[in-house]
Amino acid sequence: MKLLDQNTSEYFKVPAEVLMEQAAGSFVRELFSLKKDMKRVLVVCGMGNNGADGIAAARLLNQAGVFASVFSVGQTQGESKLHKLQMEIYRAYQMPQTSEISEDYDLIVDAVFGTGLSRSITGEIQTVLEAINECQNPYKVALDIASGISADTGEVLGTAFLADATITFSFAKIGQLFSPGYEYSGRLVVAPIGITKESFLDKKPKYAALTKEDLLSLPERKPNSNKGTYGKLLVIAGSEDMAGAAFFAAKSAYAAGCGIVKILTSENNRTILLDRLPEAIVAAYGKNPDQKRVIEEINWADAIVVGPGIGSSDSAKELLSLVMNNTSVPVVFDADALNLLSKDVDELLRPHVDYILTPHLGEMARLTGNAISYIKANLLETAQDFAAQYNVTCVLKDFHTVTAVPYGVSYVNLSGNNGMATAGSGDVLAGIIGSLLAQGLPAERAASLGVYIHGVSGDLAREKQGVIALMAEDIIDGLKMLSLKLDK
Repeated sequence: MKLLDQNTSEYFKVPAEVLMEQAAGSFVRELFSLKKDMKRVLVVCGMGNNGADGIAAARLLNQAGVFASVFSVGQTQGESKLHKLQMEIYRAYQMPQTSEISEDYDLIVDAVFGTGLSRSITGEIQTVLEAINECQNPYKVALDIASGISADTGEVLGTAFLADATITFSFAKIGQLFSPGYEYSGRLVVAPIGITKESFLDKKPKYAALTKEDLLSLPERKPNSNKGTYGKLLVIAGSEDMAGAAFFAAKSAYAAGCGIVKILTSENNRTILLDRLPEAIVAAYGKNPDQKRVIEEINWADAIVVGPGIGSSDSAKELLSLVMNNTSVPVVFDADALNLLSKDVDELLRPHVDYILTPHLGEMARLTGNAISYIKANLLETAQDFAAQYNVTCVLKDFHTVTAVPYGVSYVNLSGNNGMATAGSGDVLAGIIGSLLAQGLPAERAASLGVYIHGVSGDLAREKQGVIALMAEDIIDGLKMLSLKLDK
């Protein structure tokens, strides 16, 4: 954001003072949307540019008929030029200031530190933030970022403002999307202030998030087409009496638009799968898979999903080996396939086609040897390092799933909800990604878009079921609801 501020002012000739006024105006507009009935507002301002934004916002609130008072904190020797200017304007209007934190406000705004904070908060400012956090009655809003949260990591730097909502400028910050910064940010609102993608110039961000507009990149359904037009997906899933994983992966693949889905599974699962999903082709094997036939099925497919419910038997190991040694099409490795790979992860160093791995935290711990706590605290870096080391697309699943591609942009998913933490949800995701691969999307796009679609489908299911009752098949129903919305 520091670079974007600089580029906007120096390259596009928008003065910093103008950007600050636009930021304050946008903040106040969003504030009225969050809290329509506010009458008394306390704006706690530091001595830097974040504090200057807060002073400007307090002035605009007063001019809009809301009583807003500025509480200043910090050392004057650290005062920025823009802070000095905004305070001169504020005092010229003879607007309210205070030296007390109290419960006598409808709303408290935190404008102490912005995105540039890199040191721990101590002393007077720590005391002030802790006093604000102890206030029970006022609604609390952070200006741009909750003071004390690292914009880069989400780490709490000593102490931090605990916001009900954060109004951030131009783009969400990584530290607002991952714990503990996510919890301190509250509801996150991104407000435009005139800094746009043009200000990237030649330095693109490392991270991106998909939005509803990206749904337009789904494979087009052509008038003159047939089932073969939309790809053939082979789902290798379900050991003996483990039909559910195969069912969820295959059904979600169909719901995501795949033309033909074939399930390679244990003979014991044949009847239930044909009964529950007659649209699928079921190719079953007995105690030991027939290598020649498995290779024929592999050669039939346009994309492959391997792993859901296959277990860790010798047969499962053989199926995984046959896929890795014989396929010429993209592969999604999920669930048990990941656990088998973790026994000899260097197998991924061999030359291979496009691989997408979809581990949750436990599976990633087995693949990397790192503790779950470390992976959760370093989600982005873990996914990026793994993708680069093994030349794979890594979909590291968590509340905000990360999709990392080798030496490329990493995608942070913002769709979905905690009701999706349910058995079978991962099988549904694997099926969606496999479906998009079979329909011709490249691995990076199939993975990132598949994760986003999976979350949106879960959000639609939540509207119908609520988070407690939400189940994997409800996510597939949500996928169908999304399809209906897209048709309209």
